[in-house]
Amino acid sequence: MKKHFWIKKIIGFTALAAAFGSLLSYVVMRLWNGILTEVVHVSPISFVQAIGILVLSKILFGGFHGRWGGGCPGNHWKNKMKEKWHNMSPEEREKMKEEWRNKCRTWRKPNNEPQAGAE
Repeated sequence: MKKHFWIKKIIGFTALAAAFGSLLSYVVMRLWNGILTEVVHVSPISFVQAIGILVLSKILFGGFHGRWGGGCPGNHWKNKMKEKWHNMSPEEREKMKEEWRNKCRTWRKPNNEPQAGAE
């Protein structure tokens, strides 16, 4: 009985994913044909071409993350910094904090300076 449950679940998930992908492709096709043909004067695309555009944009801009792609893209840097932080002495930590405070001051004004237009 459990085997049938999992088979139904896999088939249902596959059908749901296909429906979602089809809907997304249809939306891309309608937007492309409705907007870009008028504004940029490109040729209209078919449903299959819209699927291709979605796959291509996923490859170029999204990558493949998750279980097969090694997790979140920023985790490697984040884990490396956590390890470095835990291996520092309290003096080294304070020095690093001060360095980052100095770097951040170039991006924003400190709280004790009046802001432009405030009197």
